[in-house]
Amino acid sequence: METRAVELLRRLVSIPSLSGREQEASRFLAEWLERQGARAFVDEAGSAVGQFGSGPREILLLGHIDTFPGHIPVRIEGNILHGRGSVDAKGPLCAFAAAAGEVEIPDRWKITVVGAVEEECATSKGARHIVAQRKKAGATPFCCLIGEPSHWDRLTLGYKGRLLAEINLCAPLAHSGGPEMLPAEKGVELWRLISDGCRARNEQNGASSPFECLSPSLRSIRSRDDDCYGHVTLSLGFRLPAWESPEELRSDLADWLRDWKPVFPADRMEAESRTEGSPEPKLEIFLSGDEVCWKGNKSNPLVQSFLAAIRQSGGQPRFVLKTGTSDLNVLGPAFPQMPIAAYGPGDSSLDHTPDECLDLSEYQRSIEILKEVLKKLMLSSAV
Repeated sequence: METRAVELLRRLVSIPSLSGREQEASRFLAEWLERQGARAFVDEAGSAVGQFGSGPREILLLGHIDTFPGHIPVRIEGNILHGRGSVDAKGPLCAFAAAAGEVEIPDRWKITVVGAVEEECATSKGARHIVAQRKKAGATPFCCLIGEPSHWDRLTLGYKGRLLAEINLCAPLAHSGGPEMLPAEKGVELWRLISDGCRARNEQNGASSPFECLSPSLRSIRSRDDDCYGHVTLSLGFRLPAWESPEELRSDLADWLRDWKPVFPADRMEAESRTEGSPEPKLEIFLSGDEVCWKGNKSNPLVQSFLAAIRQSGGQPRFVLKTGTSDLNVLGPAFPQMPIAAYGPGDSSLDHTPDECLDLSEYQRSIEILKEVLKKLMLSSAV
């Protein structure tokens, strides 16, 4: 099993699968799952799906098959596998697939493994399709595990929310020797007002830890001149705590920038139809990628099974709250009563970096933990 699981990981990592280009990887994983005895296929969203068993109680194991951009030559050096996606998140996904194919499924159970598409590009197309299917059927999974790196002995209970903002400022040019701010300087001033506003909101809410704070980031800032006007574009990302929803942040942005009279077009067509292509002073804010913060609880069979399995393996289980987002932010709010957590081998500090790699001994150890968790859930649950 160890050799087969490592070969699965090596081959899947070797298939490039940027968001929106996952077809080859999804086909490969579906075919592999079918050879392990699953009813497997590529669904309408493009995700690989494999179902072991056919009972009404579903354990949903959902990892993402797409990766962050960047090429890292795939190679195994000693016991370390290098390659884009080895940690985020083909390692956890392959651990799900390998474990599910190795356990005996009682009659009333089924285990569904999903290699979901478009997690990295903030659309979560694969996860949302799974939610829509379950909602249409009126079926809530017994529990759900999201494939994300946390090391073999840690379980992630929550992720912060997210809101992305593109701010477009059009302002008249001014003489650099005069008293007026230049358009680029106004762009910097907008960032100062927003970051000061976030700081004030954190103080009002007594936020101190990274998971509790409203955290803004300036992803990029660009400026150009066009005739008598300057154009500045700021790309911002916000990580949201439980006390700040995307809707509340939109209201905060309107308040912090009220003297600039911001507008929030629903889309580009609305913005273009309003101005008809004529330059004029304006501040437009386009919002996207909204997800609410979600934190699961510890008092459920899923978490208890992990605690027992990790201890049995000689580990000391720990809980993690992460400041990013994942498909847990999609599945958690969709099924608020469903036990949910994230788990998988790997060091998440290597996500998106040129040094991404996975310790294969940890990968194999996580598979053993997952097999034990699945057995405990299916054999000891009294529901």
